[in-house]
Amino acid sequence: MYTFETKLRVRYAETDQMAFVYYGNYASYFEVARVDMLRSIGLSYKAMEESGIMMPVLELKSKYIKPAYYDDLLTIKVIIKEIPQTRILFNYEITNEAGILIHLGETTLVFVNMESMRPCNCPEILLSKIKENFTI
Repeated sequence: MYTFETKLRVRYAETDQMAFVYYGNYASYFEVARVDMLRSIGLSYKAMEESGIMMPVLELKSKYIKPAYYDDLLTIKVIIKEIPQTRILFNYEITNEAGILIHLGETTLVFVNMESMRPCNCPEILLSKIKENFTI
């Protein structure tokens, strides 16, 4: 298993009329966490795309437990439970400043060769970085 945490402060524009974080923004929060996780292991989406591999989202799940509010400092934990192959599954746990779990999420991304537009195996550089940081 590989885990990573990043923090994000809720901006006013991300809230709805009820002063809660608008439900659609959680997908963006997941993306922020994925990008930060890749940077933390020395990679970037940009570099992967420049090497000819893109990672479109195949599936997204969200479970809303408690609301987040404007100016809350959220901790987004990214969990990779399995070594990726042609797909990579990210699990997310979002907690508020009090450490209370407010949201659970999951995204499945697929590795796609940009030239052929066909699924391909996880790039070796990403695979080696994940394995290097993976714990059983």
